[in-house]
Amino acid sequence: MLEIYLPIAQVNIDIFLLLFVSLIVGILSGLFGVGGGFLMTPFLIFMGIPPVYAVPNEVNNILATSVSGSLTHWYKKTLDYKMGLMIVAGGVIGTSLGIMSFTYFSGIGKISLIISLLYMYLLAIVGTLMLIEFIREKNRLKSKNLKKKLHEHNWLQGLPLRMRFHKSKLYESALTPILLGLVVGFVAAMMGIGGAFLMVPAMIYIVGMPIKLIPGTSLFVTIFISAIVTVLHAFNYGSIDLYLVVPLILGSIVGVQLGQKVGQFLDSAELKSLFAMLLLCVAVAIGYDSFFRDTADSFNGSKVIKTDLSSFAEFTIKMSDELPILYGAFSIILAISLGVLAAAGRKFVSPIARKLLSEYKKKDIKQKEEVKFPEK
Repeated sequence: MLEIYLPIAQVNIDIFLLLFVSLIVGILSGLFGVGGGFLMTPFLIFMGIPPVYAVPNEVNNILATSVSGSLTHWYKKTLDYKMGLMIVAGGVIGTSLGIMSFTYFSGIGKISLIISLLYMYLLAIVGTLMLIEFIREKNRLKSKNLKKKLHEHNWLQGLPLRMRFHKSKLYESALTPILLGLVVGFVAAMMGIGGAFLMVPAMIYIVGMPIKLIPGTSLFVTIFISAIVTVLHAFNYGSIDLYLVVPLILGSIVGVQLGQKVGQFLDSAELKSLFAMLLLCVAVAIGYDSFFRDTADSFNGSKVIKTDLSSFAEFTIKMSDELPILYGAFSIILAISLGVLAAAGRKFVSPIARKLLSEYKKKDIKQKEEVKFPEK
């Protein structure tokens, strides 16, 4: 156990536990095409970090993983920019409303309860609906042996301002992705998430996008929403802590690359069912922690005031207090840079790994042939 002191949040935290949890969450992020905040933010709160610090710092982490993940999808051309920008347009409005609500509930001392309730109900509802739809789809295919339609249309897609999304092969109202972005932006600002756990099912069942374009597009949207939320939280609360952000990013960007690799071996139906069950499990865990767990056994998150800080720790506190927007911008640049480096590293390493694996297989086959048919 090795504890580090977070100068902005003013709490101690186990660095190895933080790196391990961020790695696991990063793997799930790459696997399902989500930002991972719906898992990491509750974990940070469980570990003793107050919600006012857990939310913005995890959003900053999500920015790094989203940059890394979306660049990988950009290389593969599995990303719909036009659809993503429509969602971002609504997200700008949603994040502003979310910050206003966050400020209000923080002021009356109810922000921890509100965050817990939002997580519990939203995850439970979305997970249940996805699981029900998955079961119905399986039963429908078994009983009627019918092919699934390319797109399932609903009344939201028929709203005014219809436009064509060539990449997704859709012709529907632009208001649908804009409204989705509004909801996602609000949830991201309130809960410290990228909003992808809402975006992914909404893109499948409401927007009707092809499965292969959803992970990349959701991560693309998350980049912009996370950047906006980070700056707004830094300006309003001065709550970005680089001592927390850096370990979160390092664990997550490695995990997201591993998760994307694993996801290549699973079909879309398996991913949807696994994602739904994951949401339900997290909802149950949050509900138990909020209403049933003995608080005497949990981290209390009490602040620890230290005066013997390092020069960098003092610098971060000074920057956060005196230049919050610049400090927030620096956090964003750091997250984006690390995310780009991770994606570029994977692009560089992947061909080498494939070549080595191919040579190993050829060598293995040759050795087996020599054993089976030895030369006379």
